[in-house]
Amino acid sequence: MATGGNAIRGTRVGAGPMGEQDHGYHADRVAVSYWDAMGNETVRYFAAGIAEEEIPETIDSPHSGLPAGRDKENPPALAKAEPYKTHLAYVKERRTDEEAVQLLDEALEKLRERRGGV
Repeated sequence: MATGGNAIRGTRVGAGPMGEQDHGYHADRVAVSYWDAMGNETVRYFAAGIAEEEIPETIDSPHSGLPAGRDKENPPALAKAEPYKTHLAYVKERRTDEEAVQLLDEALEKLRERRGGV
């Protein structure tokens, strides 16, 4: 029994000649390293022609979730987390007690007019 070989086994259809070195055009790029507070390094690549001010100073580290900066010796600190505020807390920041009483009185008056009693 003769065994026949399959010349394309293990290759993609339309892959081109075996051992092809050129897989398309690679744009020039620059590597920028970022470090988080735990010392993790993350490398991001940007187009070589990009202006320096368009490269972000900080990113979120995919390793730790902490902010990461470009200065290895001084990584950015975690911003202070703001506590959750309710809608009422935001309203109390914007309104004085006197304004709140006045608004409540106006709302009650409109409600009483709609219901037919004054």
